[in-house]
Amino acid sequence: MYYLYILKSINFPRHYIGITENLENRLAKHNGAGVQSTKAYRPWKMAYHEKFSTKTEARKREIYLKKTAGARHELFVKI
Repeated sequence: MYYLYILKSINFPRHYIGITENLENRLAKHNGAGVQSTKAYRPWKMAYHEKFSTKTEARKREIYLKKTAGARHELFVKI
């Protein structure tokens, strides 16, 4: 299984959208020094995730959310 996930920074008005096979390990990497693009805004919390059967499906959803402002707005109202 693959997951689309959204992280929210606890101390900054930032979010991060990504995909992974393991949510717990990925969150730990974001909160450690393992991800260059997010380390300045640590700590992070898991705000939302969706489950997909294939990596392709998860990636399509990730791209849709990252490129479509209306979709992001609709989703972020929920979280």
